[in-house]
Amino acid sequence: MKEQKRSWGLKLVVAVICLLLILKVAAFLWWGSELAAEGGSYYYLISGVVILIAGVLFALGRKTGSLIYLAWVIATLIWAFWEVGAHFWMLFPRIFEPLVSGVVIALATPFQTEDKHGGRRAAWRLWGSVAVIFTVVAIIVFAQLFVEHKISDANEAFKKPLNASDRVEEGQRADSADHMKDWTGYGGTDDRNSYVPYDQINIDNVSKLKVAWKFRTGDIATEGAEDQNTPLQVGDTVFTCSPHDRVFALDADSGKQRWTFDSKAEAPPIWYRCRSLGYADLSKNTYQSRDAGSSSASSESAAQTPSHSQPNAQGDDSAMCRRRIYMGTMDARIIALDAGNGKRCDAFGNNGEVDLKENMGEITPGFYMQTSGPTVVDNGLVIISGWVLDNHSVGEPSGVVRAYDADTGKLVWAWDLGNPDIHTTPPKGETYTRGTPNVWAFPTVDARLGLVYLPLGNATPDYWGGERSEASDKYNSSVVAVDIHTGRERWKFQTVHHDLWDYDVPVHPVLYDIPNGKGERVPALLQATKRGEIFVLDRRNGKPIGPVEERKVPTDHLPEGERASPTQPYSTGMPAIRDPELTERSMWGISPIDQLMCRVAFRKMRYEGDFTPQSEQGSLIYPSNAGGMNWGGMSVDHKNDYLIINDTRIAMSNTLIPRKYVDSSVGGDGHVGLSAQLGTPYGAYISYFFSVLGVPCNAPPYGTISAIDLKTRKIVWQKPAGTVEDTVPLPLHVPLGMPSMGGPLSTGGGLVFYSGTQDHYLRAYNVETGKEVWKARLPVGGQSTPMSYVSPNTHRQYVVVTASGSRGQPARGDYVIAYSLDDDND
Repeated sequence: MKEQKRSWGLKLVVAVICLLLILKVAAFLWWGSELAAEGGSYYYLISGVVILIAGVLFALGRKTGSLIYLAWVIATLIWAFWEVGAHFWMLFPRIFEPLVSGVVIALATPFQTEDKHGGRRAAWRLWGSVAVIFTVVAIIVFAQLFVEHKISDANEAFKKPLNASDRVEEGQRADSADHMKDWTGYGGTDDRNSYVPYDQINIDNVSKLKVAWKFRTGDIATEGAEDQNTPLQVGDTVFTCSPHDRVFALDADSGKQRWTFDSKAEAPPIWYRCRSLGYADLSKNTYQSRDAGSSSASSESAAQTPSHSQPNAQGDDSAMCRRRIYMGTMDARIIALDAGNGKRCDAFGNNGEVDLKENMGEITPGFYMQTSGPTVVDNGLVIISGWVLDNHSVGEPSGVVRAYDADTGKLVWAWDLGNPDIHTTPPKGETYTRGTPNVWAFPTVDARLGLVYLPLGNATPDYWGGERSEASDKYNSSVVAVDIHTGRERWKFQTVHHDLWDYDVPVHPVLYDIPNGKGERVPALLQATKRGEIFVLDRRNGKPIGPVEERKVPTDHLPEGERASPTQPYSTGMPAIRDPELTERSMWGISPIDQLMCRVAFRKMRYEGDFTPQSEQGSLIYPSNAGGMNWGGMSVDHKNDYLIINDTRIAMSNTLIPRKYVDSSVGGDGHVGLSAQLGTPYGAYISYFFSVLGVPCNAPPYGTISAIDLKTRKIVWQKPAGTVEDTVPLPLHVPLGMPSMGGPLSTGGGLVFYSGTQDHYLRAYNVETGKEVWKARLPVGGQSTPMSYVSPNTHRQYVVVTASGSRGQPARGDYVIAYSLDDDND
């Protein structure tokens, strides 16, 4: 009876193994033949045949089947290293499952050997040894999941010197962050360096950081909403906003609420967020009184500089609305609030607000809103732009940028790229030019030069350019410098020509005087892009400081009515923060089967490298519209001249859908899914290039954080951004590097703080080495950029982050959390 039970148990085990082999064979033969037919690797098809033979023999109880299978495992190991080298993440799906299945086959084989003259014992010694060897190798491979692995650079930095145009004259270098007192705008100061000189929290004591206070807004980021806010700090008050445009003033040392304001903003649930606020102290308004000539403004600019009143210029701190908070809302308003009590500043516009829909023509709710906070210049000018719904139709609202008097809300100037003759409001009966590229990220200001730098997006729709105007083509995906006083253009630089890939300039320019290798510093503008390119320009004239090359890109087989630029600009003077060009070999998956399916999908799509044109066949776009770099921005460590930057590395597929299959009822936000692109011959279907198991088809890492030495223009260190701990069912600390949001903060204490990973942590890195030196568990994930300040009352340094949930994950919250050292470690 015992022998019979063992026989039935053995048969069951063999049956299960054979079933798994059948499924594996079926997948390898089906998709392997499809891949071979598409011109891809023959490995999978050949493997399917080999495994089929091995499986049949195994099922018949013949050791030959096991020998053939184990020989296939060894051959697979050799093939894997031949195909991708020692790149761990590419090796893993190729070798781990074969090793595990090899162990199972080796352990099962002795049971099929008859026990005559010690035959089974001999078989156990042989096959058991094989199983042990494969098990040890599989354990080593599995253990490597929990180890950080070197990231392949897209290219080595070119060893070309920076163009030493004009050196910065003595005394003109403007490192405002080195003398900062308050955090008054996104990025801390006008140069948006996301750097503070404070070193109270440093490498030696960061391990002692604790939660100092925690505040909850009560505004949970629900459908269409994300909390990407970086608070402001002025004196002893922290100002923060929430996804539905509510403002909170908090005590800087305790986090206790001082006042709150609800804008009552309403819009369809498409793209709710508040990334920051603006602040002005009208008693320090130098905008209107500054000599235009001394700020490098032209004589024409000086002549046209408007005059403004200065109410409360001599008032005390209690004067109503002397200090103001400005908010841009999701229903297109600017609201001015008294920083002391949160009440509306009635003198600003109409009852404390300006309607940004004026002179814009028809605006469908949700098609035009403010996603980035107002930019305040010299405490006297408020500059605002707006986000225009991506990819819905031709002729959506204008991308006009406007500047308002910080006191009265009166329009000072407007920059309408479609009609440069309009400097304020359009002629009666007309509107600002519709369908022009917009500025949805933050502008950056150099008050010394009298310039505002505008990072431009695309004229919608993103994936069809046949109907675009000449003006839109000229300005798409560009950085434009305009005069602070008049809004008139001074210079522009285009990062993508005739953009068909949604490669907006997604992030504010960063201003920094960089070393040129000759003991001098050049006033630079650093512009990150979704492509992973970083352009370095002379911020006075827009000319490249580092080399920029125009390279040929694919332009053939365009849809009828479309056109494409034959070349595109590459910043060869800086390292590209991205993976190399994708190939079939670089396709990924958790298992050999989903990796095989990704390889087939890759072969079936159109992909000719960077700037592959859109097509009805379906085109693979990498980097995708999620980046590369995105809105969070960069940080500059002033002590080391290091540029700190995070990125995302996920490919997307885009398929043009003929108009007859797409109508005006198509909704969405234009980023993923079906987009109407009304007014063009095609809609567009945009999707992440994922496997059937929901993981990206390109190999990890999917997000990194890097340091670039601005003296040598080389990557100093590069780390995967975060783990899969909060994205898989088991809490595995696998440093895969996940898509990253927000931006980094660097400090005078030699630290980089970052919280935009998809696991729920605020981390601190050693700025010189990239080593993680501290992390704190957050209640939910974060998408924001951290900030830091020193309290004027307690002289304690705080690091503050908002946490409301990582993109794509269900866990949501409403937290503002401040960290500081214990009293004994101050």
